[in-house]
This record gives sequence, C-alpha cells and structure tokens, in this order.
Amino acid sequence: MMPLLLRLIRLYLPVWAWLGLAFVLALATLLAQSGLMALSGWFIAAMALAGASGGRLDYFTPAALIRAAAILRTGGRYGERLIGHEATFRLIARLRVWLYRKMAPLPLEARGAEAAADLAQRLRGDLDRLETLFLRLAAPLGVALAGGAVGVAWIARSSPALAVVEAGLLLLAGFAVPGLVARAATRRGVAQVRRQAALAVAAVELVQGLPELLVFGAGGRARARLAAESDALIGAQLGLGRLTALSQAALLLCGQLALWAAVLLVLPLVAAGGLPGPDLVMLALLALALFEAVAPLPAAFLALGGTIESARRVFALADAAPPAPLRAGLGSLPPRCDLAVRGLRFAWAGRPPLFDGLDFDLPQGGRVALLGPSGSGKSSLVLLLTGLLTPEAGVITLDGRPITDWDDETRRRCFAVAPQNGGLFSGSVREILCLGRPDADDPALWRALALVGLDDFVAGLPQGLGSWLGAAGLTLSGGQARRLSIARALLRPAPVLVLDEPGEGLPIEAEQDLLDRVIDRLDGRSLLLITHRLAGLARMDRVVRLGNP
Repeated sequence: MMPLLLRLIRLYLPVWAWLGLAFVLALATLLAQSGLMALSGWFIAAMALAGASGGRLDYFTPAALIRAAAILRTGGRYGERLIGHEATFRLIARLRVWLYRKMAPLPLEARGAEAAADLAQRLRGDLDRLETLFLRLAAPLGVALAGGAVGVAWIARSSPALAVVEAGLLLLAGFAVPGLVARAATRRGVAQVRRQAALAVAAVELVQGLPELLVFGAGGRARARLAAESDALIGAQLGLGRLTALSQAALLLCGQLALWAAVLLVLPLVAAGGLPGPDLVMLALLALALFEAVAPLPAAFLALGGTIESARRVFALADAAPPAPLRAGLGSLPPRCDLAVRGLRFAWAGRPPLFDGLDFDLPQGGRVALLGPSGSGKSSLVLLLTGLLTPEAGVITLDGRPITDWDDETRRRCFAVAPQNGGLFSGSVREILCLGRPDADDPALWRALALVGLDDFVAGLPQGLGSWLGAAGLTLSGGQARRLSIARALLRPAPVLVLDEPGEGLPIEAEQDLLDRVIDRLDGRSLLLITHRLAGLARMDRVVRLGNP
C-alpha cells in the first residue's frame, strides 16, 4: 500500500503550492468555527452573569472577535473550496495527460486484455478516486491533526485533565475506531471498485450486443448478469454504508462524552474559584466543537481501500510495458513507402493464429486488397502495420528496412486509415475532418467531401461544416459515417491509404462508385483495401485471400 501512496504523492508534487494553501485555509476555517462556538458560549454566559450580578462587562471586544471569527469561517470555507478544487482540477489535467501519454506509445496488446468498458472505468472512475485523494483523505487528516492539537493545547491552559480526556476521545473517534472499521471495510472497498468495473462491462456488452442477443434468445441471460452485477455492487455499497454509520455513531458518542467530561472536570474548578464561570461554557463547547476536525475521517478511512484498489488498477495500466523497447530509429519518412510482409504470424491470446506465414507486397503507388470473412485477421493486420500490435513471427519492411527501424511516430505517419468502426468523435464536421489534417482549409475539406459524395449532404446542414454531429457521429447513418471517415483519411498526407471495410452500410453499387472515385484520385498513394465484398477488386493489382472466403 505504501509504495502506491508514495507514487500518488509524487504525482501531487507539481500542485503542492495550491494544496498547501487549501490546507491552510481549511485549518483556519476549522479554528475559526471552533473559536466562534466557544467564544459565543463564553460571551452569552458572561453577559448573563453580569446581568444577574449587576457587574460590568467589556461588550465590544468579544463582539468584535465573534464577528471576526464568523467572517473568517465564511471566507475561509469559500476560499478552501475554491483553492482546493482548483488544485484538484489542475491535478485532473496532470493525471489524465500523464496516463494518456503512458498509454499512447504502447502496443495494443500491452494495454491489457481488459474489455473496453473496464478500460474506460480505469480512465474515469478510478482516476476520479485518485484525483479526490487530497480532498477526501490528505487534507482532512492534516487538518484534524493540526486543528485538534491547537484545540487541545488551548484546553490544557485551563484544565490539563480535560485536555488529556479530549485528546483521547479525539483519537478514539477520529483514528482508532475508523482505523479498525477500515480494516473490515478494505475488502468491501476493493469489491466495490471491482464490481463497478464489472457492472460497466456488463452494461456496455448488453447495449452493444443487444441485436445479436435478441436474435439468439440470449437477452434474458445478459439482463440477469447485469442485474447480478448490480446487486453485488449494491451489496458492497450497503456494507460500506453500515460501517460508515458505525463510525459516525462512535463520533457522536465521543463528542457527547467530551461535553460531559468538560462539565464534570471543569465544574469543580469553577466552584473552587480557580476558573471564572463563563469558562465552563467555553471549554464545554470547545470540547464539542473540536470533533468537527475529525468528522470527515471515518469516511476518509473507509474510502481508503477503494482508493488503493483504484491506484493499483491505474498504475497497472500505466506500467504495462511493450514487449520490445520503443526505438528512436529513423525519424523522417522513407523516400519510398514500399511495403513488404514476409512470414507473418499473429494470434490473439488463447486463440488460434489468424495467419501464419503471410506474404505480400505493396509497392509505392500499388493497390492490394485483403479479402476474407469477418474474423480472418484483416483488421488485425492493419494494427500490425501501424505498430499497435506486435507479430509473433515474421517481418514487415518499409522501403527495404524492417519497420521496427522507424520510430513509432514516423511509422504511423506512413498510413492514413479509415477504420471499420468509423472512429468518429463528438464534434462538428470540420473538427472531425481536421483530425486528419489540422491545417486543412475549408476548400480542401469540401474537396474531400465531394470525393466521397458527402458534399451535398453537408451543404444542406444548418451550419454546413460547423454542424454538430453528436457523439460518435450519432446523427449520421452508417454509410454517411463511413464516407466521412474515408474523407478524413484522404485528407491525411500519408503515402499509404488503408480502407477497412469501406462499403459497410452502403449498397454494392454505391461502394463501387465510392472506390472508383478514390482510386482515380490516389495521385501516387498506395491503397490497401480490406474487405469481404467484391466491389473494387477488379481495379486491384493483387488480391490476398485470408481465412476461408
């Protein structure tokens, strides 16, 4: 556990100044709140005694101190929230960028075999827990220690016995009981994190596979699995809730015991004339108010198990090492992007090889089609070419050199890929297209749209190129999304164009027309066509068959 916490602390170091300021403001708020309660009690009691005895009392000084404490409490709480969340947002930016940079250069198999939903849970849910570690645990713990020490020291000036009792009850309510309960909660916290990931996976698989599940009559089993994961998560959350209630009950009990201890221990001092009567009220209320310092600790300790599990999952993802060291290699595009594949073998973990001994050539300006049914390895070959997967055997060469001689960025700059799933993000038409070529002007965007037959459609949209298409191109049909993905790939200035199932969602005649337009405008680029259909094959230099078509 400690190594994980130390790694988290190192990630927090760049925002230490913001975190330190938030801590100071939180401590000032706590002291102002405790002082306000104690001073108000003293002032009311002193005013009552002065009125009953006909004595005199300096009204202005305590009234000014009370107002100052109230203003400091309000301003401190606002400032602590503002600065604390600013620090957290800065940390969010740092953590997410740090993790994405860790993941970006890794081959696909090195990113883990987890489902996409589990990966998303690590990038969002698990990171969220790490981002709030300061607000939930570090800051409350530091404030409790510092604020409690100051309060106990103040009490000790009047009653050392009460100070000892107060310190013991604070440690019991804020550390001992939550610590013991946290040991029992660790297993439930870990289970909660894992159940949330499992529920996300089950939900995504149910939604994405719903048509197939309904066709094969498996919808009931999928819903039952989703319900079981949901019930398991609720069970873990209920268990944590019961432990939280137990810790809070101990906190309330210790607070009341501290109040009564103040009365019982200070009253004899007042009766003996050792302390003024209003000090009894001040010390009793201060003893009770100090429990505000340890109030957040039970929840913080109970969340520690889930936080550690989230840290383990995030660092496991960040620490995934590529099977071979990334090579700096050659950093400029080769003079010719002649592609050759020799003796290539690849298999996903636990599955039969997709291909074994695959050979083909794609010279600069050539056109090759990979033809085969779904599952025959056509899309996996694209991942191998771009370095997102690593072959088990064989070699891929670019301009006569092994492709591993080229650095990863240069290697990927050789390819413009229109993936099978479209690969569209939430954004406008212009923003999606400019992912292929960020410096493209509007005329270039319109030419790419015209080439794939989308110019009239986009021109008819309310804002044209600025029209919002929704998450993953939600407002487009399957064929329109595929055409837009191809237009984006055409804009990318790469010597090898890869079209992965470009006709998906299109009639065969529309697919043939689209491919004819693209082939006529290759302008010396190579074309690698991945398909299970016959459109465009007549214009290929070579057709490589995979699987058993």
